[in-house]
Amino acid sequence: MHEPRSTSGHPVELRGSRRPQLLIFDVNETLSDLAPLGARFVQLGLPEHSAGTWFAGLLRDGFALTAAGASAPFAQIAAESLRVLLGAHQLNRGLEEAVGHVMHGFADLGVHADVPAGLTALAQLDVRVVTLSNGSTAVAEELLSAAGVRHHFERLLSVQDAGAWKPDSRSYAYALRQCQVDPLDAMLVAVHPWDTDGARRAGLSSAWINRSADRYPAYFLAPDVEADSIISLVEQLH
Repeated sequence: MHEPRSTSGHPVELRGSRRPQLLIFDVNETLSDLAPLGARFVQLGLPEHSAGTWFAGLLRDGFALTAAGASAPFAQIAAESLRVLLGAHQLNRGLEEAVGHVMHGFADLGVHADVPAGLTALAQLDVRVVTLSNGSTAVAEELLSAAGVRHHFERLLSVQDAGAWKPDSRSYAYALRQCQVDPLDAMLVAVHPWDTDGARRAGLSSAWINRSADRYPAYFLAPDVEADSIISLVEQLH
C-alpha cells in the first residue's frame, strides 16, 4: 500500500519533517518538452507517436546496460536506437540523414510552460537547485540557457560522470557527493515514476510532477509529494 503523499489539496509532512536543502531536477520531460520531436518523425513519414516509442526504447536500453554493469552515453544510445527503429520503415530520405533530423531536434526543444514561473517562485525559498540527467550536461545547458532559466541552477550534473544511469542508486549518490548533501536533505524532482522510486530507494525524498493526471504505478515507492506543475510543488514546499 502506498504511503500518503502530499498534493496541493492534501499536504503531508515530508519524511524527516524538514524541507529539503537541495532539489535535484531531472531534465528530459521534467524540464524539457519533448512533444515537438513527434513532428520530426512525421516529417520522415512515420506516425507522431513514434517519438514516444523511440524515447521509451532508448531509456530501456540505457537501463539494461546499467543493470548489466555497463554504460553508454545517452546520445550514442539515442542515435543507434533511432537507426534500429527507422531502419524498419520506408523513409523519405537516407537513414543517416533521418537520424540526424531527429537528433538535431533536441537543440530546438523548449521547457514546459510551468518551468520559468515555477523556478522563479522556487528562488524565493532557501533551497539549492541542480539538475541530474541521463543525458549530457551540454544539452541541459543549451536547453536552460535558451529558456532564460539557467541562472536558477547551481550546477548541472550528468550520470555520464557517475558511471550508472538513473534509477541506479550510484547516480543519486554521485549527485549527493558533488553537492555535499545528506540524502535526507535532498529531493529528486521528476515526471518519471521510475526516477522518483529510484530516489526513494537511495534514501532521498522525491516529488512527482504529474502534468497529465496519470496514475502512479503501485509497484513503485510513492513519492513524498505529487504536484501538477513546478509551481504547485513550490507551494507545497513553503
